[in-house]
Amino acid sequence: MAKMTMVEAINMAHAWEMAHDPSVVVLGEDVGTNGGVFRATVGLQQRFGKARVQDTPLAEGLIAGTAIGMAAQGLKPVAEIQFMGFIYPALDQIASHMARLRNRTRGRLSCPVVLRMPHGGGIHAPEHHSESLEALLCHHPGLRVVCPSSPARAYGLLLAAIRDPDPVMFLEPVRLYRFARQEVQDDGQALAIGCSFVLREGSDLTIVTWGAMTVDSLKAAEQLAADGVSCEVIDAGTLAPLDFDTILDSVVKTGRLLIVHEAPRTCGLGAEIAATVNERALYDLLAPIRRVAGYDTVMPLYRLEHDYIPGVARIVDAIRATLAE
Repeated sequence: MAKMTMVEAINMAHAWEMAHDPSVVVLGEDVGTNGGVFRATVGLQQRFGKARVQDTPLAEGLIAGTAIGMAAQGLKPVAEIQFMGFIYPALDQIASHMARLRNRTRGRLSCPVVLRMPHGGGIHAPEHHSESLEALLCHHPGLRVVCPSSPARAYGLLLAAIRDPDPVMFLEPVRLYRFARQEVQDDGQALAIGCSFVLREGSDLTIVTWGAMTVDSLKAAEQLAADGVSCEVIDAGTLAPLDFDTILDSVVKTGRLLIVHEAPRTCGLGAEIAATVNERALYDLLAPIRRVAGYDTVMPLYRLEHDYIPGVARIVDAIRATLAE
């Protein structure tokens, strides 16, 4: 067991699965010779050869379409979209074909594709490099959407995604790529897709979050613990399908819910969570559900980026306001 960053854990999961399953292939822009823009695939082409780790043109539609063809013919492609904001040219292939192949063929064909892509901001990247578009993908039936928040969860969830017979969108928080090191055992053990992770138990309020916002949510919970406030922090982990059982069990216990995400507030995934909790646990709530989210604007460049992304102060203020209801 070694301590490693999230990007190193992602690389290690690639290597494990490629070594144990010859049908796994990797493709994308600069994933071979350069090892990817964030070096998540570094060394894989040298180890497994150019036939299994292929550099592609700068064409996201081609990448997604090629991955579908590979999957239909028995391969398990792991394709990288260089930044989430570049996904739009691939959406036709994703929504029209990738998500529908099992249904269209009445189960004769499946589509075991993994589309990896950096998610969110915080690294002062230019426009289109800092998007959080998970709601766009979760809206399409037939897709699974995963967003890990630690090296160990990235390793286990990527293994599960590659082994899944249906397409998985694997969102990697860029702020967490090299944020911290964690012990990760390279044992090939996958984590279950569709299960949330209770990172901190509490009794006064439930925080549901995912991706990079788990770090800020845990810091906010830690800060308020000094004042006697007990927050339960849930990392959704899988965004489609969402593990509502874990969320609802927690809300019944605490009576209060705060949802934290980096994506814009309007039509964000937080609204779906709030609606479902209202439908299924309204009479267990002691206060209205609150959301802390990004603003309904394009991610502002550079100097205002950290004002856009929810931070510990905004989360703490929302918790205090909810407790005061």
